[in-house]
Amino acid sequence: MAKLTKKAKALATAIDREKLHGVDEALGLIKTHATAKFDESVEIAINLGVDPRHADQMVRGVVTLPAGTGKDVRVAVFARNDKAQQALDAGADIVGAEDLLESIQAGNIDFQRVIATPDMMGLVGRLGKVLGPKGLMPNPKLGTVTPNVAEAVKAAKGGQIEFRVEKAGIIHAGLGKSSFSAEDLRKNFDAFVDAIVKAKPSGSKGKYVRKIALSSSMGPGVKVDVAEVASV
Repeated sequence: MAKLTKKAKALATAIDREKLHGVDEALGLIKTHATAKFDESVEIAINLGVDPRHADQMVRGVVTLPAGTGKDVRVAVFARNDKAQQALDAGADIVGAEDLLESIQAGNIDFQRVIATPDMMGLVGRLGKVLGPKGLMPNPKLGTVTPNVAEAVKAAKGGQIEFRVEKAGIIHAGLGKSSFSAEDLRKNFDAFVDAIVKAKPSGSKGKYVRKIALSSSMGPGVKVDVAEVASV
């Protein structure tokens, strides 16, 4: 196991990992302790009372973070003719059909979101084993299979993120950057938690949102008092 640097040790002991904090206090601690030489991401982890192995306990969806993500999201679009031009005009980074398929099959996956028009799904379906494990497969429930490609591209570029519960019942997501104001991080926190609550599956039994923790890319985790988050 790699040894912690003096700085990492100092960060690890600066925050009581067992103490529950209010949301604003937690975000303030995250910003204070994000001392890396780069603009650290602010991340959230939510433990849910679900078992995603059961179809009626899957939690998945999209949410637009009102203050954005702080990241430049590259978007690939499968479309032809007018729809292809609409996607380009909306800011898509890569647009194509068979040529895009071949590029992806060759290992060129330099994008974070894939959008497709409905008529292209026969083609895109051939990439299931490539895009699926990476969480990039277009899905009509997530708005990434749509005839409105321009709208979907703008949403992806404008702070929309996808979320999906992992096997252990945990959802991870980025809420922005440590350079964001505390107010903007709080807006994104509230929007994300609200989306998770609204996505509560029918099969969830007992307490749904069990734990919430915040952290920066290189900083220690900070536990949030779930009781303070009224919507959960």
